[in-house]
Amino acid sequence: MTGFSDNAQSMALVAFTVIATVTLLLCVMTGPDRDDLDEFYTGYSSLSPMRNGLAIAGDYISAATVLGTCGVIALFGYDGVVLALSTALSLLLLMVLMAEPLRNAGRFTMGDVLARRTAGRSVRITACVVTIAALLPMMLVQLAGTGQLLSFLLGFTNETVQTGCIVGLGALMISYAAIGGMKGTALIQILKIVMLLGSGAVVTVLILDRFDWNPGALFDAAAHGSGAGQAFLHPGLEYAAGPLPGLDMVSSQLAVVLGGACLPHVTMRMYTASSARQVRRSMSWAVSLVALFVLVVTVVGFGATALVGRETVARLDAAGNTAFLLGSRAAFGTGVTTVETFLFTTVSTALFLTLLASVAGMILACANSLAHDVFATRARKPSPRREMTLARLSALAVGIPAIILATLVQHRSLQPLATLSFCLGASALCPALVYSLFWRRFTRGGLLWTLIGGSVTVVALMPGTSLVSGTPVAAFPEADFNWFPFTTTGLVSIPAGFLCGWLGTLASGRRHAQEQRRRYEALEAGLLAGAVRRGE
Repeated sequence: MTGFSDNAQSMALVAFTVIATVTLLLCVMTGPDRDDLDEFYTGYSSLSPMRNGLAIAGDYISAATVLGTCGVIALFGYDGVVLALSTALSLLLLMVLMAEPLRNAGRFTMGDVLARRTAGRSVRITACVVTIAALLPMMLVQLAGTGQLLSFLLGFTNETVQTGCIVGLGALMISYAAIGGMKGTALIQILKIVMLLGSGAVVTVLILDRFDWNPGALFDAAAHGSGAGQAFLHPGLEYAAGPLPGLDMVSSQLAVVLGGACLPHVTMRMYTASSARQVRRSMSWAVSLVALFVLVVTVVGFGATALVGRETVARLDAAGNTAFLLGSRAAFGTGVTTVETFLFTTVSTALFLTLLASVAGMILACANSLAHDVFATRARKPSPRREMTLARLSALAVGIPAIILATLVQHRSLQPLATLSFCLGASALCPALVYSLFWRRFTRGGLLWTLIGGSVTVVALMPGTSLVSGTPVAAFPEADFNWFPFTTTGLVSIPAGFLCGWLGTLASGRRHAQEQRRRYEALEAGLLAGAVRRGE
């Protein structure tokens, strides 16, 4: 099924087992004390800028990002490159605008950031609900894709085996989050990003060498292999079937740029920096690594189309999620079994570790929010030991439903779920963070209107997109209730989220707005310059 030798598949299975065992031992050895919340939530902010930057990049580059972006490049060429560049731009936006204020305003969770100015349990509970709503679909994408990916890598065809892979790996990911906390998951993210970019860089060099280090020759060969000719190298191929392809592309890129930067499992890494200077240096490392990722995934995606052909990529997976592996295999060729085995084992293990680390970080973000923003804000505040126990139980409470849902959606198109996460991040979390960090008059009513209004708009519009029905690659290809003209909701839901925040602030009245203005001015030095220690 994969075209790889049985020996390569056996070696990959052994490597998966070893990496799973090693990473679990790392979590056990670095796990926090039972009553040390700072260690569990932030790892004592003890990571150096380089290691924290590696961890940020690891959280940001999920398995869905690697496989999905490479797949879009392999299938649609130019449009996929724009998607990859939007991914890098998103992290750059976070670095320039929000990294330092987030670090200064937050302590453990996004609820801490939002409640610093507009205190109230309702704010924290709403922030927790939106956090879980934004990350749960992405977790399903990673978990459900696990069975599909391993079936491709190892040649499994039995559905029961695929479901077993989802359950087993899901349990492992819950263990990472519950046992290792922030420091344990950071170590896994560091190991993941080093292996992923290291193996990807080798594949990139080999593909470029196949074309005599001439990118033009690579692009021309990819255009020929795509069957679309020069249209493959021009914008609009991915959205050509829609009624408004230009606006559809803008809508999608807005969702990626604004949503990717504001997803809670990424922003939580800002709280682990010990100072504003450290967060700047960490983000510099992260942006550099994501830029390298863009280069790698672009070359591998074009290489897959040039060396294997767009038709083969699409036949094995309609979304192109196998393009990264197909491009890697084609880069080495099949003439030398030892070399092929080494490549297959290295690249597939890097992708396997990427799956593990990505979901572990998302589970940790949801569990932290559930424990700290919901349970720890009751009238009777729990002790640190009890709160940590609640955080670990919350990892189970989030992870088990995610595993069950992933087994139910594993045979459907997963693209709508990934899009839903980005749209929620861009339409609810992004306006809430921008207003909370930079608008003096922003009130609690405005915050709640933003979080709820942006989320409701996305959920209301998403079922009408072509990703859900009406096309052969939709989640429900047999149905057709497609009425929304774009594949993502960003062009409508992002302005709606900002508008809800503005209207909610106006509805709160002048007196509340003036109170918030005074409160913001008292906190402004701490928020923007770090003059006041966060969490105080």
